Amino acid sequence: MSKISHIADAGQSIWLDYIDRHLLRSGELQQMITEDGIRGVTSNPAIFEKAIRTDKEYASALQHLDGGTAAEAFEHIAIADICAAADVLQPLYQQSLRRDGYVSLEVSPKLAHDAVATVKQARRLWQAVNRENLMIKVPATVEGMQAITQLISEGINVNATLLFSRAMYERTAEAFLLGLEKRLHGGADVSGVASVASFFISRIDTAVDTLLETKLAQTSNKEEQTLLHGLLGKVAIANAKLAYVHYKQVFSSARWQALAEHGAQSQRLLWASTGTKNPAYADTLYIEELIGADTVNTAPPATLAAFRKHGEVRASLDEDVEGAMLLLNQLQAAGIALDDTTDQLLDDGVLLFAQAYDKLLAAIQEHGFS
Repeated sequence: MSKISHIADAGQSIWLDYIDRHLLRSGELQQMITEDGIRGVTSNPAIFEKAIRTDKEYASALQHLDGGTAAEAFEHIAIADICAAADVLQPLYQQSLRRDGYVSLEVSPKLAHDAVATVKQARRLWQAVNRENLMIKVPATVEGMQAITQLISEGINVNATLLFSRAMYERTAEAFLLGLEKRLHGGADVSGVASVASFFISRIDTAVDTLLETKLAQTSNKEEQTLLHGLLGKVAIANAKLAYVHYKQVFSSARWQALAEHGAQSQRLLWASTGTKNPAYADTLYIEELIGADTVNTAPPATLAAFRKHGEVRASLDEDVEGAMLLLNQLQAAGIALDDTTDQLLDDGVLLFAQAYDKLLAAIQEHGFS
């Protein structure tokens, strides 16, 4: 067993943020489950675009399709991959009593601001995949919150994605609770409905560090420079720690207990965007500093490979929560409004995912699809 597998000892599940046909057909995913303790898989348009451009099996698969649009062709091959991954993960889904063993498939990011269309596509994908260990990814926009509540009420598992702020997470948790309550009041079973809240990490540090570097270039005050330097690369982890505090509050409340008595399972925080983008920071930073009970970390292959070599496991998420609050207060005192930054990151994230979707369709169009 690798170092990665020991993260489970701290109560955290590690999911793989990648999918392609080689991973599925070579047995590599099963090997990662066995040796690394991988407990789930996530995907997005950028991941599929990379897979289609680099894995030759997709060219053959596309050649065997009978026409149609690029969007239809993508959906066909994505559903096949997601079904295959879900089948590999099915034993883990059963063994974990439906807590892990999920694979995520995203609705079109073009629908991020259309709740009705998001729900409609999510239902169709849910039925097409027809696997109980599927999660449908829905962006955490205002309209996405409406969709999340509706989908949860229908018993469709949801991966709420593109969360950057604690306020976004609070709204997502509320949408999840409302969906479960609606389902329970309708007389349906809530015990089999699963959800995670994908809270993005590295993009926050990238955005905030840029603002800090600008301020550093504008001041010659040594005390201010020391303060600003001390914030570099620290904000995303502090933000996540305080989101985790809210998670524990929500899922220990009387409101939650009323649902838990009927078998409901909590909506775990899932740390996403955990590959380190700044080469000055440790390549395992966003795994090592975010290990906590009842959470998930979805990481790309390169980050997992780095942790396999030199990662260290400790229950870090509960460490120095007061320090995390102080750090964010210092950020505000320095004139950087984190909420404004995270709101922009959500808008940027929706746009980037939509652009990735366009690039994905362009890759498929190269194989003769319209």
